[in-house]
Amino acid sequence: MNLIKHILTLFGSKASVPEDSNDNIDNSMKYLIVGLGNVGAEYEGTRHNSGFMVVDALAKEADAKWSLERHAYRTEVRHKGRILVLIKPTTYMNLSGKAVKYWLQAEKIELANLLVISDDIALPVGTLRMKKQGSGGGHNGLGNIEQLLGTNAYARLRVGVGDNFSRGRQIDYVLGAFSAEEHALLDPAIEQAKDAVKAYATVGPDRAMNVCNTKKKKDEAAGN
Repeated sequence: MNLIKHILTLFGSKASVPEDSNDNIDNSMKYLIVGLGNVGAEYEGTRHNSGFMVVDALAKEADAKWSLERHAYRTEVRHKGRILVLIKPTTYMNLSGKAVKYWLQAEKIELANLLVISDDIALPVGTLRMKKQGSGGGHNGLGNIEQLLGTNAYARLRVGVGDNFSRGRQIDYVLGAFSAEEHALLDPAIEQAKDAVKAYATVGPDRAMNVCNTKKKKDEAAGN
């Protein structure tokens, strides 16, 4: 066992690999987990920042500290031998692809190990859906990622925020804060999303989809 691996074993998820380390790291065990949102106090807690909320929860659970780096806030956590590189792009939602492309290259992470977390107005609040690939569905952040990567063949985890807005008020709605009633549904979903991310990195997307897609199936069966 080399020195870096020994240190990581001793300190678990709180340890990080020094940027100037020359040790070879198995990049197949590294995952880029991208939470989409907008930086700035005025956007905190808004529906459009649901992706930020999930990666923030992952970082908090591991007591990992964020640092402001190129195009994103970055931190990393370890889970069952995997390194989860978490980022929150500082490029704002419409230019999310700039941060994603940069960090895939900087961390030498394969496209197959990319998971993007975003809000979705097509899903009820408290609902999660994971897919291995697909269109952006009109989401500006996902659309920009697809444009700059040149493909939509990357995994995404969608966090439902509902569509309780009148015609022409979509922007105001997604940039608005969740109500107390919505948080009663959202907060458990964020916890479930953390499990889905970990499952994605450890058992793969097919089995991870069961973690976050089962709830919707149960609700449908119950007539909800």
